[in-house]
Amino acid sequence: MTESTTTPAHLTAEMSLTPLIKAWRLYLEDQGRSPHTIKAFTGDLRLLANYLPPDTPVGRISTDDLNRFMDWVKEGRGVPCSPKTCARRITSLKAFFKWLTEGGVLLANPAERLVQHSVLSPLPEVLSPAEVQALIETAEARRVGPPADARPYVLLSLLLGTGIKKSETVNIHLNHLALDEPEPYLFVRYSTPQHRYRERKIPLPPGWIEAFQEYRTQYSLRDRLFPWTARRLEYLLEELGEAAGLEKHVSFSMCRWTSALMDLRAGMEPNAIRQKLGVSKMQWRELYNKLQRLDAMTPRTAEPEPTPTEGAQADAENQTP
Repeated sequence: MTESTTTPAHLTAEMSLTPLIKAWRLYLEDQGRSPHTIKAFTGDLRLLANYLPPDTPVGRISTDDLNRFMDWVKEGRGVPCSPKTCARRITSLKAFFKWLTEGGVLLANPAERLVQHSVLSPLPEVLSPAEVQALIETAEARRVGPPADARPYVLLSLLLGTGIKKSETVNIHLNHLALDEPEPYLFVRYSTPQHRYRERKIPLPPGWIEAFQEYRTQYSLRDRLFPWTARRLEYLLEELGEAAGLEKHVSFSMCRWTSALMDLRAGMEPNAIRQKLGVSKMQWRELYNKLQRLDAMTPRTAEPEPTPTEGAQADAENQTP
């Protein structure tokens, strides 16, 4: 989606922050931003409005004012502000004043020179190739039974093959599956207009349709692909991990990150991975950084590395005439 930074013509530099924040909220909604993002961004600006003298014209807000505001947020407000929250508040200021500047309300952007310190959240946990193999083998064993139950395989295979989120998984309806196409795909859909930009078509994993047909018959599906609560599906993943002998608690998030890592290692273009995950370019910068770090520290094969003794023995055998 191409974002427009055009502001309404009635907005001026003599206005206070309050009406401008309301206009910015409408702009963010129009751009399809999530309710969580809108609430956080506008909340940060309302905090600035409460900090400044009442009815301060936006055109008189300087970079020094914004720096003093951030110092107050960090140390003078009396409320803890984590590095991640402080970084988000600077992002809010930069986005808001950039919108006003590019829309012609302000001649200069007072937030342009604010220093943004990047804060990376902890690395997510992923499955190693050996753990993926153990999970798939366990799910396959349950698929053939007895009793035959294809549900664990269908869920696990779909998550690892598509990288979809928990909320997207529980909202899949049977008519979102294009099974008769030359290249079958899942159509990830959203009912709310502000999330339409996340809609996408993702190819279904090889062999998934055959397992799905078994599962569909076993559970007499009518409308939804997984007619259970998200928590019940979480339990299913956890139970599968326990049965496979994994120490990790298998989750939707773990499968999503593992899927993206497998795509990266398979040579998929970074932008194609971003589109497959349905994330914005802004979110992707941090996600891609994490993927690269995970790639460097996660085993690449399902084969266990030989112990020093085993390695020395193999070398000796290879040197035997």
